[in-house]
Amino acid sequence: MSGALAGRRALITGASQGLGLEIAREYVRAGAHVVICARGEDALRAAAAELGDVPFMVADVVDDSEALVAFAVERLGGLDVLVNNAGVYGPKGAIADVDLAEWKRAIEINLYGSVLPVRAAVPHLRASERGKVVQLSGGGATAPLPFLSAYAASKAATVRFMETLAGEEPEIDVNAIAPGALNTRMLDEVLEAGPEAVGEAFYAKALKQRDSGGTPLTRGAALAVYLGSRASDGITGRLLSAVWDPWETLHERAGDLDGTDIYTLRRIIPAERGQGWGERE
Repeated sequence: MSGALAGRRALITGASQGLGLEIAREYVRAGAHVVICARGEDALRAAAAELGDVPFMVADVVDDSEALVAFAVERLGGLDVLVNNAGVYGPKGAIADVDLAEWKRAIEINLYGSVLPVRAAVPHLRASERGKVVQLSGGGATAPLPFLSAYAASKAATVRFMETLAGEEPEIDVNAIAPGALNTRMLDEVLEAGPEAVGEAFYAKALKQRDSGGTPLTRGAALAVYLGSRASDGITGRLLSAVWDPWETLHERAGDLDGTDIYTLRRIIPAERGQGWGERE
C-alpha cells in the first residue's frame, strides 16, 4: 500500500516494539509523517532511529495524553490519524485472587489509555480533511477470557467506546482492529505465567500459537494502514479482524454496512439461534 498515507499525519502509541512498531514501519512506508510514543525510552529511541529519526515522546498514555497530542500536533503541524496501540494483559489469575491494584491499572492503560488520547485528539481530527481513530483490540473484546478478566473487560469496553465515538463524531472515522494471535511480548507473558495462572486451555493454546508462529504482524499493520487512509472514508464504528474479514475491499461495500450491526458488538437473542422462546406473549 505504498503511498496510501502520503502526507497523512499520525500519532501511534505503544510503538517501541511488537505490533505498534510494525504499524509505525508500515505507516512510514506508506508515506505518513509519524510521531511515536511508549514508556521505555531506550526501546523508543531505537525505534525512532530505525524509522528515520521520527519525532518521539516518552509518555504514559494515561497520565500524559494531552501533552502527547500537543507534542504530535506541534511536530506534525496537525493530526489526521490516531492509532491507539498501547495495552497490557494485566494480572493473570482468577478475579478473587489477583492483585486489585494491578487489575485497576490494566483497566487504566487499556481503556483510559485509549479514551484520553482520543479526547485530546478529537479537536485536531475534526480539523483534518478526514480524521481517523484506529484502535487495537483483541480476543478479549468478543469472547470471555477466564483468568485475564482485566484485559477482556477493558478490551470490550474500548470497542464499545469506539462504536459510541463513531456516533458522536460523524466527520471522524473510528474503527477497531482484532489483529489475530500475535507472537509478541504478551504471548511471552502468558507462557511465563504458566497454566496455573492463565488456565490449562489458554496455556495450551498459547503453546500452539508459539510453535506455529502466530499471525504475522504485517497483517494487522496493513489493516491499520487501510483504516488510516482515505480509501476507508465512511467506514466507521466497526471491529474488523485483520485475519478473517475482507477489509481490503470494504469500501466497495460501505453502502451494505450503513445502518447495520455488521462487525459490531451485539446481543444475540434466542430467535437468531433457531429457538422459538424468548419473546413476551
